Amino acid sequence: MQAETARINQVNKINTSTLWDIAIIGGGATGLGTAVDAASRGFKVLLIEKYDFAKGTSSKSTKLVHGGVRYLANGDVKLVIGALKERGLLFKNAPHVSSAQSFVIPLYSSFDKLKYLIGLKLYDWLAGSLRIGKSVLLSKKEVVEKLPHIKQQGLTGGILYYDGQFDDARLAVNLAQTAIQHGATVLNYMEATGLHKDEHGKINGLSFRDSLDGSNYNVKAKVVVNATGIFVDDILKLDTATHKNLVRPSQGSHIVIDKKFLDGHDALMIPETSDGRVLFGVPWHDKVLLGTTDIPINEHLIEPRPMEEEIEFILQTANNYLNPAPSRQDILSIYAGLRPLAAPKDNDSGSTKEISRDHKLIVNESKLITITGGKWTTYRKMAEDTVNAAIQAAGLPEVACKTKDLPIHGATGQVYPGHWTYYGIDYAHIQNLMQEDESLRQPLAEGYEFTAAEVVWACRNELIQKVEDFLARRCRLLLLDAKAAVAAAPLVAELMAKELGKSETWIQSEIQAFQDLAKNYQL
Repeated sequence: MQAETARINQVNKINTSTLWDIAIIGGGATGLGTAVDAASRGFKVLLIEKYDFAKGTSSKSTKLVHGGVRYLANGDVKLVIGALKERGLLFKNAPHVSSAQSFVIPLYSSFDKLKYLIGLKLYDWLAGSLRIGKSVLLSKKEVVEKLPHIKQQGLTGGILYYDGQFDDARLAVNLAQTAIQHGATVLNYMEATGLHKDEHGKINGLSFRDSLDGSNYNVKAKVVVNATGIFVDDILKLDTATHKNLVRPSQGSHIVIDKKFLDGHDALMIPETSDGRVLFGVPWHDKVLLGTTDIPINEHLIEPRPMEEEIEFILQTANNYLNPAPSRQDILSIYAGLRPLAAPKDNDSGSTKEISRDHKLIVNESKLITITGGKWTTYRKMAEDTVNAAIQAAGLPEVACKTKDLPIHGATGQVYPGHWTYYGIDYAHIQNLMQEDESLRQPLAEGYEFTAAEVVWACRNELIQKVEDFLARRCRLLLLDAKAAVAAAPLVAELMAKELGKSETWIQSEIQAFQDLAKNYQL
């Protein structure tokens, strides 16, 4: 038995006498990025996450690292340039989880051809030396060669352009590992319960609770960062009871279907859907991901479920472009994430188009620092801005940011077969586990290459505590094929129980909990 190595090692570092330089609440893209930035500058960092890392929006993205082609249409050039620069840095620092992806925009009028080509040439130009491919005009024949199932009636040609793709939850885990390697203490399943203040009303610590064993902790910190995504208002209310909500969530849903519907390496970009947005069909982990929607909602949920109207909208839009088009029977998994969009003041038009896509950094009088908005692509810059603000607020030593040239855990230019590339340098360690114990070569689900060894590795090195942590975020089976994930759950639970010293009761309860969760991912 490995006795919960990864997490117990982290729990053991919490000492009531320690004065942390920076305590971070939230283990999504921004919180983890902030932990990496602060720890790499030499600060003493603690990060707590109420659930698992990237459990919320940060594991439910469209898996694109992009400058935001559509923000160009809104004239938001500064946002696009910043994101393109960050895309380049992510490719350099985490090549094992990110790569260039070609996209084809099928076009049905000559005017559209001109409009989009000019826009994408501008996109290329803005990327400068970080450009990853050249936008080119395609003939009708070339579009059909690249997208064999595209509807040809009225098709005049298309445009090929390049953007980035990545695995969001794997990058999140790698960021947690990177932060730990630089001395940070990083913990999942720890819920913030209170903020402590000195006699001047300035925050000087926080309380939190271990949701796995019920232990309570009180720690001292020079500054506290609130990076809780759609839940930032909950933490702001711990600081100021009368706080008015800052974030308006917007739901983005996706469906996952077999790769046969695209039948190639190129992604499909539908430039204008019936509601004036864009829709992507992207090859990902040997499947095709279709999304996303953009619907303002009033609930803040950790496990939102795609609405019937969103599923219909995605299928209907795909039906306008693909032949054969996917139907409900073809859906392998569905998932939704909530974007923490900064709500506009005095504007309740109900549209998410007017809500800022850029990030907001707020420093309260109590010195509580809140970072919200933004997107995965710009996580590193958001983290840099947050740590700079924390240095100012807490009077910490001025140390320059190091993350522009900091490799993320796993980084390697080596490409491995199938999903193994996403492990980067850890691939060799997992192979060694299988050599030491042949039984760990056992596949977890029929038709998928995920193995028992990966579960053991994740228990020892990736802080998993629940079956869901593994099947939803360490390997992505729940998002790729919900039924296959349910079938794999009993074996995953057994392997985890052996590693973590859990009982038969724990196994049964975890299997049940996972089956209940998986219903959200099935029609």
